[in-house]
Amino acid sequence: MHDEILVATPPSTRRRMVVMLLAVGLLLGLLIGFNAFRNTMIQRSLQGSHEPPQTVSTAEARVERWQPSLSAVGTVRAIKGADLAFEVAGVVVKVEAVPGGSAKQGQLLVALADETEQAQYRALQASANLAAVTFRRAKEQMQAHIISQAEYDNAEADLRAKEATAQAQLAAAGKKRLVAPFSGRVGIISTSPGAYVTPGTPVVALQQLDQVYVDFTLPQRELARVRTGQKVDLSLDTYPGRTFTGKVATVNPKVDGGTRNVQVEAVFANPGHVLIPGMFASVSLDVGAPESWLTLPQTSITYNPYGSIVYLAVAGPQGLRAQQVFVTTGATRGDQVAILKGLTPGAQVVTSGSLKLRNGTPLVVDNKVRPADDAKPAPQEN
Repeated sequence: MHDEILVATPPSTRRRMVVMLLAVGLLLGLLIGFNAFRNTMIQRSLQGSHEPPQTVSTAEARVERWQPSLSAVGTVRAIKGADLAFEVAGVVVKVEAVPGGSAKQGQLLVALADETEQAQYRALQASANLAAVTFRRAKEQMQAHIISQAEYDNAEADLRAKEATAQAQLAAAGKKRLVAPFSGRVGIISTSPGAYVTPGTPVVALQQLDQVYVDFTLPQRELARVRTGQKVDLSLDTYPGRTFTGKVATVNPKVDGGTRNVQVEAVFANPGHVLIPGMFASVSLDVGAPESWLTLPQTSITYNPYGSIVYLAVAGPQGLRAQQVFVTTGATRGDQVAILKGLTPGAQVVTSGSLKLRNGTPLVVDNKVRPADDAKPAPQEN
């Protein structure tokens, strides 16, 4: 057997390997220690940081009585109104109407020159009077059997024809006089003495304004909820804050084939004649019995693809925090919205500042300025 030859490792090589292993171990220890230190500092930093509180306004969700109603846009119309014009041409000789004043039924408003027509009428009336005398003689002669029945009939027919001709001329002369067909308020007069007017040209407006109509339309689906005599409220931007009350007078018995809307006519008293034909008006029609709904300002609701959201201001160990809640909304009136599901009465709901909130956001409540929460808001004038 050959003797085994043992090769000894030089001492310098072993020292280098030991030093290298120690260096690698030290480097790994430093890396592990640095990562652990970094993670610890990050955690401490996160634990020590706080989300800044957000300033919001809040309101209490409360139950209110709602009167179901239908809203529409209407137009004021006079119960009696007309732009008066002459049927014949002529020269204006008299204007008795006073612009902006009142006129009684049958009162002369404007007159045209009618001397020729009056003269013709007098001539025809004289002829009719002569025919009347002739007829009386014929009647006496007929009773005495002096003339025939045919002569008597001719005398009577001549009288009736001449009377009719005279009356026709009198009617023609009457067309030169424009009289009020009803009592009302006189508008602007667009002519003056000496002016020549043509047939059909309006010369004066006359409106009866003690009562007015307001015409508006509603969708056919609401037709079953509308009936004659229902209360109607009217508001106009001309009189902010003022509401006029009337009632449904007529519901059109047919639905418009193009729009599928039905026309409704309401009547309103008009003291002071403040409602003028042609005015634009907002109409509110009460339908059904009053209902109770949980109510919030409309600014409380945040809408997104997943639904409607409100934020509650909830008190906890860490103070006031925001809590997100999904709700189901219903009808609106003015600045308010009805909440059908998702809330209970008394909940404190964020009404402004909700766009900067998320679950758990700290809150500071400042109700010095609150969003509008009016069931019947009125326009504000600057």
